[in-house]
Amino acid sequence: MVAVLEISLVTESDRAEWEVLARGHHTHFAHDISDDSYEPTWQKLLADRIRGIIARLDGKAIGVAHYVFHASVWGNGGRCYLADLFVEPAARRRGVATAMINWVATDAKEHGAPRLYWNTLTDAPARALYDRLAKYNEGLILYTYRR
Repeated sequence: MVAVLEISLVTESDRAEWEVLARGHHTHFAHDISDDSYEPTWQKLLADRIRGIIARLDGKAIGVAHYVFHASVWGNGGRCYLADLFVEPAARRRGVATAMINWVATDAKEHGAPRLYWNTLTDAPARALYDRLAKYNEGLILYTYRR
């Protein structure tokens, strides 16, 4: 039997599954996110201030991604920043992340944001996938301002 992969924007009925996946993402990357951060993020998703998708394999939620559109300073069209991408470990290496990135790229293009970009850790196992789908900007360094 062939597995059926479905990807869609999150809806109100996805709340519980979304949080399980979002927590999985934060655990995987050792992000210390407080419990009270999930509800405000969920409300931003529902209000379309940020966008979120959920991937289901044979009806089971196994992946989540969050992204945001923004203006470009120097180019035509907008940009799309893929902030989070997570696939449950048991569902990896089955094309789910590829399908999710392609889904986001299509959505971004349809919303006038043809350039999709993201960042990852230098030792991330997913880099093999990213190298197939995107151009690696060697030498680019990300700084996070702190005060």
